[in-house]
Amino acid sequence: MRALFPGSFDPVAQGHQDILRRAALLFDEVVVCVMFNANKTGRFPVTDRLDQLRAAATELGNVTVGSHTGGLLVDYCSRAGIDVVIRGVRDVPDLEYEMPMARMNHELAGVETVFIAADPALAHISSTLVTAMS
Repeated sequence: MRALFPGSFDPVAQGHQDILRRAALLFDEVVVCVMFNANKTGRFPVTDRLDQLRAAATELGNVTVGSHTGGLLVDYCSRAGIDVVIRGVRDVPDLEYEMPMARMNHELAGVETVFIAADPALAHISSTLVTAMS
């Protein structure tokens, strides 16, 4: 089974890497994909984020890296033959944010969402915090 791990990954944080490693254990193939988020202003070029993801996936033989910066996530899933989306959640607000999108992806295209709870040791880390610390 193929799964998609989408995100802005701006930048790739330890929590992203942890979710990616854990997802790679659960699925035959994981496509980690830089997506466009209209609610976020990109700090790093997509090419840099792709390089960071490739470095994070170096030892994960069933992970491929890509990008989709136009159109809906379900359109990408449909074209790529992906039926499952992976989302990492750190806390209840993350889950409340993700649930409506999960429901809509299922309604639009039958795409299921699998939520992976963040490692408690990493749950406080966000891309915004990583950027602020740089």
